[in-house]
Amino acid sequence: MTLLSFVVPAYRVQGYLRECLDSILDQPYDDLEVIGIDDASPDDSGEILLEYAERDPRVRPVRLAENVGLGPARNLGLDRATGEYVWFVDGDDWLVPGCLPHVAARLVATRPDVLIVDHVRAHWNNVGTRSAMREVFPEPPGEATFRLPDRPEAMRLLHTAWNRLVRREFLVDRGLRFAPGWYEDVSFSYPVLMAASRIGVLDRVCLNYRQRRTGAITRTRGDRHFEVFAQWHRVFRLLDRWDGEVGGLRPAVFERMIWHYLTVLGNGERIAPELRPAFFAQIHADYTRFLPPGGYPVPPGVEGLKHRLVATGRWRTFSALRDANQAAETARRNARKVRRRVLPVARRTARRARDAALREYYRGELHRPLDPTLAVFAAYWYRGYACNPAAIYAAARRLAPQVRGLWVVRRDRVHTLPPGVEYVVAGTRDYYRALARARWLVNNVNFPDFVRKRPGSVHLQTHHGTPVKVMGLDQQRYPMGATGMDFAKLLRRVDRWDFSVSSNSFSTQMWERAYPAAYTTLEVGYPRNDRLALATPDECRQVRKELGIGLDEFVVLYAPTHREHLPGWRPPFDPDRMRDVLGPSGRLLMRSHYFHDRDRRPKGPDAGGVLDVSGHDRVEDLYLVADVLVTDYSSAMFDYAVLDRPIVVYAPDWDAYRVARGVYFDLLAEPPGAVASDFPALLEVFASGALRAPEAENHRRRFRARFCALEDGYAAERVVRRVFLDEPA
Repeated sequence: MTLLSFVVPAYRVQGYLRECLDSILDQPYDDLEVIGIDDASPDDSGEILLEYAERDPRVRPVRLAENVGLGPARNLGLDRATGEYVWFVDGDDWLVPGCLPHVAARLVATRPDVLIVDHVRAHWNNVGTRSAMREVFPEPPGEATFRLPDRPEAMRLLHTAWNRLVRREFLVDRGLRFAPGWYEDVSFSYPVLMAASRIGVLDRVCLNYRQRRTGAITRTRGDRHFEVFAQWHRVFRLLDRWDGEVGGLRPAVFERMIWHYLTVLGNGERIAPELRPAFFAQIHADYTRFLPPGGYPVPPGVEGLKHRLVATGRWRTFSALRDANQAAETARRNARKVRRRVLPVARRTARRARDAALREYYRGELHRPLDPTLAVFAAYWYRGYACNPAAIYAAARRLAPQVRGLWVVRRDRVHTLPPGVEYVVAGTRDYYRALARARWLVNNVNFPDFVRKRPGSVHLQTHHGTPVKVMGLDQQRYPMGATGMDFAKLLRRVDRWDFSVSSNSFSTQMWERAYPAAYTTLEVGYPRNDRLALATPDECRQVRKELGIGLDEFVVLYAPTHREHLPGWRPPFDPDRMRDVLGPSGRLLMRSHYFHDRDRRPKGPDAGGVLDVSGHDRVEDLYLVADVLVTDYSSAMFDYAVLDRPIVVYAPDWDAYRVARGVYFDLLAEPPGAVASDFPALLEVFASGALRAPEAENHRRRFRARFCALEDGYAAERVVRRVFLDEPA
């Protein structure tokens, strides 16, 4: 019999589900199964479960026709489980590496009905907070099992399903299942402890409890929080039924109930002000209804005062006490800010004074009406006309001519703008006025921090590539690649987004976890790839002619990305040796990353078939003329794959890169073509013809199916119709 059955319900967790599944399947322990329940999730959670099942027989996906909720979904998983123990792990949480051998050893050694494991709260800002394990068990609990009446303090551990493994036959024999509705853990976890004959505690952190910035019920206001009362009523009905077995537990259970009610009420992100009196009234009613005849251990201090106010139903006094505590905490925070405040610099430079005056001008412009026809476009920190914003701008000129498109550009890049494109120079009065009054703001990166999100304005974030490396909040785990980043400011910028363009389902999943906010995702393909999807042989020949490349030349484009953790480092690459391998008809184009544009120098004529095209502004031209792309971890591979031409991954520092910078998937295991881990191997790929071998072709076919399915040439039109013309998705 399998020892461990993991039941993983999935509903709107596509951004986190891969990490959850990987954390289970990559453990140094194999005697397990994963039952993934797609609870009719409207995102791609179900597809992710199917994907994992295809490559790992331990994963058994179940797809539900309609949404049933977390509790019933867990029950369905329990019914399909075959393991001796069941572990209900939520799809947005993840296991600690290497924990399973310790869990399995304890289960085999003690055979408990329930094994409670420790956890940490993993907050979205990369802060981890410990559980109450140390407070509940100041001394290590040891390996001996116990019954709850002997150690009722175990109830003070968080009452969730995912911090305990439960023997499956015990659940079946006692008929213990999850109830529908919110707070379903309450009416499962407490009865499990009450009914267990053997409870064990493993004093080891085994699970990361993700504290999401958006999407969690603990951050969702509404009247569904009143469902907590029904869950506790179920607990007390079981107490009445089992009174002979669990005598003496009622006072401790009652105290936990009142604690939980007050926790929910005290969270302003759950109970709206207008609902608090009714919620308090229900607490008072349950206090009166379930109060044990002999009383219960009332906590000391302020918490005990709250209990006494609940007992007497004094809502006004309770509310006043709450307001006074919040005011005191606000005063303490303000005092700390004053102590940390840095005195302003007495003497400012002329440039700072000018900038300050322009910011004042901007703030004044914010009070003027929005220009209902103005759309401001920008790309790559004002480097010019490029990428998804450029494709959307062109489509808007055709489909929404009433929209006036205005580009923001650096002064040194004005000359790169196409004829007829209206622009403002970054940092000028016109620039500040445009940012303040535009109805639409379109960018493939973020606008500066000072930009305000005005009511009625629309911010469109287009991004500029499908991510291989980790992005956004995920970079907190890889500080070498996040030097100087302020994640709090990043989130304030993300909160301005109304729409986020995604090129494929994978990107949507990663953006949701990297940039958690309330924007609407437009999973439509990348507008910048429309040209590649619709390119004709005549256009490709014309671009070759414009670049001075012969129709019979074999063109290789080498386009590596930059390394934030190794600034200035370049992969080992010898253009002359590569050119020799390509032969007399070969042409090598070399393009640096745009982050290195200030290092460019004027280049001379094409020398020996090697041409530096770093200064060429339209990378799509280079894709169209190239017969092969050689890259490493650049998003260029996802764009170039639209053309269905050979791609070679040259990754000499893969192991170091994924450890230092972090990656979202194993590029060497799921490449878009042939792979070379050093320069001699790269030369061999071309010398041997491996770049067109069946294995490389199969890799490219799977890669295109995963990442390029939406690239049909009409992504920009879909964005324009949704954002500028307000047509239904």
